[in-house]
Amino acid sequence: MELKELYQEIILDHGKSPRNKGKCDEYSHDAQAHNPLCGDKVHVYLRLDSEKKVMDISFEGEGCAISLASASILTETLKGKDLSFTKKVSEDFLSMVKNKTKITINSLTEDQITTITSLSGVQQFPMRVKCATMVWHTFLSALDKKN
Repeated sequence: MELKELYQEIILDHGKSPRNKGKCDEYSHDAQAHNPLCGDKVHVYLRLDSEKKVMDISFEGEGCAISLASASILTETLKGKDLSFTKKVSEDFLSMVKNKTKITINSLTEDQITTITSLSGVQQFPMRVKCATMVWHTFLSALDKKN
């Protein structure tokens, strides 16, 4: 299987069966965003513990396959991780999509890197970049807000 086909398969899988969709219990932080140009909407919920570790993370929303896949990938990648890690992964992701850089975090597994990198193809379609990045920006906003 070619890498492009693998990436398409990952996006379709996450888009059709998003992980962590719904409101998590006892969330401590949340944020929402809406892209009026395409109609994508997302609401991110997270629960941090006293050591600032993401104990639970989920989302509600609607949108295209890329938007839903990105939200699913974000929640699956960041659940259970500490804040410094989540911020670094978020920065790496946003840089990858916007500046065509590579993911640099060493503590991600090969599967996680492949899954995150599956969204790099949106670089070729400027109108789709917002679809992939909106949930990541919303996650970072949620970190700054308490419920």
